[in-house]
Amino acid sequence: METKAVDEAGPGTGAETTNGKEHEEKTEAAEAAEATETRTGAARDEEATGEHSAEAEAAEVPAEDGSEEAVTEGPSGVGQGAGAVVSAGLGIVSLTGGWISGVASARETLVGQLHTSTSSASVAEQIKMVYGNAWQATALWGGLFALAALLVGAVVLVRPAFGAPGKPQVPWVKSVAWGGMALGAVGLVLAVLKYTDVLLGLPSVG
Repeated sequence: METKAVDEAGPGTGAETTNGKEHEEKTEAAEAAEATETRTGAARDEEATGEHSAEAEAAEVPAEDGSEEAVTEGPSGVGQGAGAVVSAGLGIVSLTGGWISGVASARETLVGQLHTSTSSASVAEQIKMVYGNAWQATALWGGLFALAALLVGAVVLVRPAFGAPGKPQVPWVKSVAWGGMALGAVGLVLAVLKYTDVLLGLPSVG
């Protein structure tokens, strides 16, 4: 009787042991599947985070480039430099005289000769019509060039006040503009003195 009971109890214990092993294997398989899913999800999250980071960096790069371009944009100073050179050139012409001053002087001389040849003018009148008017024409055109030099130089010097704030003017532009204005001022003074016969006036006839 005891042997039979033991025999009957033996198979049941083996079945329970088998069922326990199967349960443990299923549990381990489920845990492994969950771990795999967790790793896969984490990898997807990392990929998504990397993509967002790359997009954010790509979006930030144009913004930075745009800000740098915005900072570097502005007046380049080429026009101001050209204006300064023009002012200096006009100042030199006001002192030395240009071709237009020579043409005006020659024209006044020709007109004076025509008038004196057809009329019985005195010597003083002949000198004035032939030489005096030509001298005044030269002085007049010299004064106009001097005024142009002063105006162009002044515009160049005050231009930064109406441009981009905080951007200083190139030093050589200032120097050339000031030089042009100085030459223009000297040319204007000489033009006034020549036109009023204070400088190199006509000779008096006794």
